[in-house]
Amino acid sequence: MSLTHLIEQAFAPAAAAIGDGNIPGAALGLVTADGARAVHWQGAAQIEPERQPMARETVFDLASLTKVIFTTTRILHLVEQGRIGLDDPLTTAIPDLRQYDMNAAERCLTFRQCLAHQTHLPAVEPLYTYGQDPNTLRAFILQRVWRSGPPVYSDINFMLLGIAIERITGEPLIEQPLPAGFTFRPDPSQCAATERCTWRGRVIRGEVHDENAFALGGASGHAGLFGTIDAVLDFALSVLDGSDLSAQSLKAIRTRESEKRTVGWEGFYAGWHGGDACSPATIGHTGFTGTGLWIDFDRKMAWSLLTNRVHPSRHKDSGIVALRRATGEQVVTLFDARVRS
Repeated sequence: MSLTHLIEQAFAPAAAAIGDGNIPGAALGLVTADGARAVHWQGAAQIEPERQPMARETVFDLASLTKVIFTTTRILHLVEQGRIGLDDPLTTAIPDLRQYDMNAAERCLTFRQCLAHQTHLPAVEPLYTYGQDPNTLRAFILQRVWRSGPPVYSDINFMLLGIAIERITGEPLIEQPLPAGFTFRPDPSQCAATERCTWRGRVIRGEVHDENAFALGGASGHAGLFGTIDAVLDFALSVLDGSDLSAQSLKAIRTRESEKRTVGWEGFYAGWHGGDACSPATIGHTGFTGTGLWIDFDRKMAWSLLTNRVHPSRHKDSGIVALRRATGEQVVTLFDARVRS
């Protein structure tokens, strides 16, 4: 079975979701460590206010894939360069973090803890409701007395990491260099639409869907990155073949920091979003807009499913969790059958 035939068959759950009206469109791609790849796409990049077809070149709002493709990778590069250590406190880069209380818990947080979501910080906060001046919001994030709780998956962790990157590099996130196919400033005409936003009063296309990232200027450590399916596969290949990260960094993203989380990523567990057929050596991540990426190191392959499932509204059951799992099961089962044949 060719990879092209494999990916066409594995697209069946997404095709059904499109046909049932649960999602407007999708792109599914697979890449192997030797660089072979296949991509299939179908449906609409936009259905409101007018219909636009999905294409291989469609640019997606990657949402929380920003956390792994951009933020985690950039932090690990800075570690490799010796500019920070994973176990250094954030105050190494952000000395003014909670500057009015030198005993504040936030001043003890490390890069590793934030990357692995092992902090006391909350999952999310509607920062955009406090104003839209990016510099003031950044100051608010740094000086807020955050409510404390058990470790949870937290956007706040990655907002802090994004600010740290800006401080270390001296460049705002939106100006940071990116690999081909990724951008913080996409051409709206090339993008998959996301939500009909009640706050902004329009269908969002070509600007970040996440309200907090938008209020922070369009790019944050937790969201704001846009990319094509091929750009995401290029990134996955660079992880698989070890061309972009050192052996130590690769070990970090594969080593558990908690039951489910590694540095930046989520590791395989029964019932997770990538399906149960993938190997225990698989890491993955998803994005709220309907995106996802999974890298199976045992099989030396990766796959990505990109959808615009929040278009035209997030307030419906798109079935994205079941769709991701079903797609992962199809990809891995068909890939194994191909290897055996």
